[in-house]
Amino acid sequence: MADAQRRHGLRSVINLRGHRQDCGSDALGRTRASALGLVHLDAPFESRGAPHKDRILRLAGLFAELPEPVLIHCKSGADRTGLAAGIWLLLQGHGVPAALDQLHWRFGHVAASRTGILDAFFRDYGAFQAAHGAKPFLDWLREDYSEAALRAGFTSRRWANRLVDGVLRRE
Repeated sequence: MADAQRRHGLRSVINLRGHRQDCGSDALGRTRASALGLVHLDAPFESRGAPHKDRILRLAGLFAELPEPVLIHCKSGADRTGLAAGIWLLLQGHGVPAALDQLHWRFGHVAASRTGILDAFFRDYGAFQAAHGAKPFLDWLREDYSEAALRAGFTSRRWANRLVDGVLRRE
């Protein structure tokens, strides 16, 4: 964190795992952020479930309010961090392809696994735009996004789930 603060002017940290009372790395990260004078907030997300509308709206509010640059992190940086980075890009006016690029195998993301529901979330927004024309992301989220429909329409691959859950041991 000190290196990121020095090199990039880091001012805030968003922990996408949420507060973990019995996790040593969580405690160390909080202590270090405090010692460096950084704003440190929790915005927990799931990596294997349909993104919750209320959590996305809260994250969008944090992005609007927190002093930048902001470091966003989870455990592995492959799934929840990719989701949050993609949301940030959409809020900045970038398109769905840029958001989807944050969920990429080069970051360790496996779209065929249960974590692929995050890709499906961005693709749903892109499909809506293709069918109905441009609509701001947060308007779509509030008015058209359905967590239940996303869950119902997504299927992962068994081999990919074994890879992510068993071999890579993601949470």
